[in-house]
Amino acid sequence: MPVIDLTQPFVILLCLASIICAIYLGHEIKKAIVPAAALIICIISLIIHTLQLFIFTGSYEGYEHVLSVSMIYDFIFVLITYLSYLWVDDIEAKHRNKKSIDNSLDWFWSKIV
Repeated sequence: MPVIDLTQPFVILLCLASIICAIYLGHEIKKAIVPAAALIICIISLIIHTLQLFIFTGSYEGYEHVLSVSMIYDFIFVLITYLSYLWVDDIEAKHRNKKSIDNSLDWFWSKIV
């Protein structure tokens, strides 16, 4: 059985709610470390699902579809948390008058906000 089965709608909503809470908390306290922690958790989940699919094939026989769908959702969550990390990092940099880690998405943030 996969560690986190992301084929269940309740689990997907729970993961999405926790990611949104991390983004909101990072935005409110103006610290990019909170979405970065969510990003690390999503990357670890992706690595675990990949290992389960490709390395431990004998013990997870029959769960290929579940693991593949879980990996797709992991990629989506990694994308969401990475963009939110860059966004909160930009907010933190403006708040503290520091240089942001990456300013390559300034054109993107200016169109959203």
